[in-house]
Amino acid sequence: MKNQNILVIQTAFIGDAILASSVLEKLHSFFPQSRISILVRKGNESLYQEHPFLAQTLVWNKKEGKYKSLFSLLKTIRKQKFDTVINLHRYASSGFLTAFSKAQYTSGYDKNPFSFLFNNKSKHKIGDGRHETERYNDLIASITDKVAAKPKLYPTFKQFLKIEPFTSQAFVCMAPSSVWFTKQLPKDKWIELSNSIPKEVTIYLLGGPTDKLLCEEIKSASNHSSIQILAGELSLLESCELMKHAKMNYVNDSGPLHLASAGNAPTTGFFCSTVPSFGFYPLSYISSVIEVKDLYCKPCGLHGYKACPEGHFRCAKEIKLPLFK
Repeated sequence: MKNQNILVIQTAFIGDAILASSVLEKLHSFFPQSRISILVRKGNESLYQEHPFLAQTLVWNKKEGKYKSLFSLLKTIRKQKFDTVINLHRYASSGFLTAFSKAQYTSGYDKNPFSFLFNNKSKHKIGDGRHETERYNDLIASITDKVAAKPKLYPTFKQFLKIEPFTSQAFVCMAPSSVWFTKQLPKDKWIELSNSIPKEVTIYLLGGPTDKLLCEEIKSASNHSSIQILAGELSLLESCELMKHAKMNYVNDSGPLHLASAGNAPTTGFFCSTVPSFGFYPLSYISSVIEVKDLYCKPCGLHGYKACPEGHFRCAKEIKLPLFK
């Protein structure tokens, strides 16, 4: 495996793309002279900007036409003559790229429709209590070892300089939004949490541009005198760097949780409709999970819903907020 040309594929959502960095860490530690590339979906490529041991980041842009871009990617992959392709994605598109990459060694999950063409297959079982990074590691255990590496991202010096002015005082970060409503702590809980933070501690509200409205509503309703909205103002890597310096990061079971893990930042994760045993709990050394246990309806699904299927949303409304330390 020395001096190999390796491609890692993870074209799922942002959290999955962040956790894929654990595989990059592991491969680089075992094969430091190898050329490693990663393939992600459009929008996630900024995570790997100027990554210190990545040769390149390939991007699948479905908006260019799903199948047109897929065949274009396959052509690019074949041209680069990868020796090894590790596919962390379980669906047909990535399986197609892996199976027909012409790589000597291919590894992926047995759930993938093209897995019958892979050299190595592993099972992927949500809810087995193992972290997703451990399930990722199964795909490379035969060429490395069985111990999963932690995810890690590498903000640049320029990105550190951008967030430096925000770190001159004690602060916490809150990322109140989620793509899925039932994975998101309710707005009134975020307001209550912000009111419990000491006045001398600044609160930064994080997220994307579409999260600004929610952040504004939280800020306007809060009694805390020092809240700053950074949603839409920081890149993913800048947010990761900022979270490293926070006294605490309060997040949902969503992408920002994994950003915190990738920066080994202190984390409090709120799990509403989902459960940690799905395998997406925080990995930071200082971290905790807060949830309502023993509900008859929890978990109601892997990804969450736009509304509570039972109509009561007890898994979120009954969460007991932590005391700031």
